[in-house]
Amino acid sequence: MTTPSVQGGAVGAEGVPRVFERFSVEQLHGFLRQMHLIRQFEEGAEQAYMRGLVHGTMHLSIGQEVSATGVGAALREGDVITSTHRGHGHCIAKGADPKFMFAEFFGKDTGYCRGRGGSMHIADVASGNLGANGIVGGGLPIAVGAALALRQQGKPNVAVCFFGDGANNEGAFHESLNMAAVWKLPVVFVCENNQYGMSTSTERSTAVRRIAQRAQAYDFPGVTVDGNEFAAVAEAAIEAVERARSGQGPTLLECLTYRHRGHSKSDRNRYRTKEEIESWIARDPIGRYEQALQSCGLITPEQVSALVDDVAREIAEAVEYAKNSPAPDAASVTDFVYTRSPKEAAHVR
Repeated sequence: MTTPSVQGGAVGAEGVPRVFERFSVEQLHGFLRQMHLIRQFEEGAEQAYMRGLVHGTMHLSIGQEVSATGVGAALREGDVITSTHRGHGHCIAKGADPKFMFAEFFGKDTGYCRGRGGSMHIADVASGNLGANGIVGGGLPIAVGAALALRQQGKPNVAVCFFGDGANNEGAFHESLNMAAVWKLPVVFVCENNQYGMSTSTERSTAVRRIAQRAQAYDFPGVTVDGNEFAAVAEAAIEAVERARSGQGPTLLECLTYRHRGHSKSDRNRYRTKEEIESWIARDPIGRYEQALQSCGLITPEQVSALVDDVAREIAEAVEYAKNSPAPDAASVTDFVYTRSPKEAAHVR
């Protein structure tokens, strides 16, 4: 069996990535702004954690911004996603407002989940974000169920499931891919392969060279792309989403990327070398996208600087909003929690 190649974005005659032609200049600038918004949000969250404003832990996706933004560029209103414990970028790419996200991090009543979900469990159903999941691979069957529901409702929409490389060895991964293939459901499986499941590398944990190869067992396309190149991710995502939307069934899209930070805030990074981390930071996805836009004459350094400053202002305002928001009323501790009624509980006993 041959190992699938790692695809980059197709380039036109004048050196401009072909996928850029599908978007306006304003949209291309918007994607860059979104990447910076994700990056600065997580840097702000990290600083808040260090200052004791955020409790528990968090899993940062700094270095993986392109996979969320590139896939999000292929979606439209009515499409839904499921996310992971490392899902802040997915949430923002689906349209979440940072101030409500920070409020959730701070455990405030104005957060997306009224302060009850925290970093790992943000959901915003109104925008199509069905929620992050602390269970490895937990979003896979949910996305399949959502895709089935979309079909049964006759809606022309798709479900996208983000998951990490660690999830590809879970039973739920194989069960979900098989069911989606049998029923040709409108779902796209997006594996953000950042090389490590906690501290275990994919080389030690996964038998196949490319996770995308596993789609062959279920008779649908598997594609591996450079997950740090916007054009490659967006191009493959658009093709996969159009395939799903037209009734041709699922695609497994593997984005090769890397997290600059550790697995979580308690990770001391002893399983990775400094040289390895620095080599990936040198391939930073945001910098590569900025360079691509500038080399095509689609943005100036001054516009980039203004964009970054604008994002910084938004993040600062979002943090202040969260800090000044009210905490949940202690009397509401049982609100929004599903439980059986006394009659139902008695019947079960």
